[in-house]
Order: sequence, then C-alpha cells, then structure tokens
Amino acid sequence: MSQIKERPILFSAPMVRAILEGRKTVTRRAVKFPFIDRAVGCELSGNEIGPEEIRNNCPYGVPGQRLWVRETWYCDHFEVMRGPYLKPDDLNASEALDDGALVYAADGLTPYEADQPIWKPSIHMPRWACRILLEITDVRVERLQDITYEQAAAEGVHRGPLREWCASDEGGNCHKYPVPAFRDLWQSVGGNWDANPWVWVVEFKRVTS
Repeated sequence: MSQIKERPILFSAPMVRAILEGRKTVTRRAVKFPFIDRAVGCELSGNEIGPEEIRNNCPYGVPGQRLWVRETWYCDHFEVMRGPYLKPDDLNASEALDDGALVYAADGLTPYEADQPIWKPSIHMPRWACRILLEITDVRVERLQDITYEQAAAEGVHRGPLREWCASDEGGNCHKYPVPAFRDLWQSVGGNWDANPWVWVVEFKRVTS
C-alpha cells in the first residue's frame, strides 16, 4: 500500500486556533503566474485554468492527500534548541506534549530561556513536531471576491458574542457579515483584495493519523 503524500503548510496562530476549534475548514492561497502545466509543459494564464489544470498543478495537493501544519513552536530540549531541529533519539514527542516540553504559541503559552522568549518560527517546524494533520477534500480555482457567506465563515473568521464578524479572535474591525471580515484577514497578511486575484481554494478536514 502506497504512503499518502503529505505537504507542509503555514498557518498563523489565530488560524491554528480556528482549525482546532473546527471553525476553519478551507484556505485560499494566491495562484502564482505563470506556471507550467505539468501535463503538457506549457505556461498557463488565469483564463486557461480548468479542472484538468487544477488536478495537475495545485501546489497543495489533490483530494485524499494531506497537509501538515507548520506553526510557531518551542521544544525544551538542548539538541532542538541548538538546531537544525532534527528529532533527538531520546525525545518522545507524545510525552513532550504531555509534560509541556513541546508547546505552541497559538495556545498562549510563553516559554522562556534566561527570561527571553525563544519561540521557533513556523517555517522551521519539522514534521515530527507537527500536531495538526489535514486531509484535502476539495481543490478548485476561483476569483478571490467570488467567496460566499458560507465560505468566508469557513475560512476561520471570528464571530463574537454580539454576532458580529472580525478577521480573527485577536480582534479588529467588526462587520455584520463574514465576507468583509475575510477581506480584512486577507489584507492583514499582505494580500490585495482589490486586485481580485485567482486563488487556490483548498478545503480540508482534520485527521489524526
């Protein structure tokens, strides 16, 4: 039996919490042009994208494949702190999670060494330290501003006690509907909402193994 293909994907702390709480089940990522159609070796532009190109070219995978989440983290083990973040032979990841030796910034914990925070950036998280595994359930391409009410809510935007929506649980402008909140979220990470780019829409569910 062949092993299921996995790829890493980065999420911010608010989006990690949204995944853990079951509020986030989809992510949108900008399509980078031009790219080469792997099937025919030709460059594709936005108006040439169809189901075949989606299947062949999505950098995040296809339904049934998996994404492992990279997030800001810390591990209290001298070999790990020194880098390059290989799993030490004497480290059991499950035990490290239980006793607090392996922690994540999204949980609000603050590890210290000599009274200084020593969080490791998400881009440096190795696979063995990952705690969130996602299975892709659907992949498609659409324009960013085609997002619906339901899809914006599924992006993990936060609904407060007054039934207003904001970009994340860290606050921000409040809106009556989730689409403007998602717009704020997109722009908070440097995205250009007004450009209405083509985006990969990757839907997923959380799995444990």
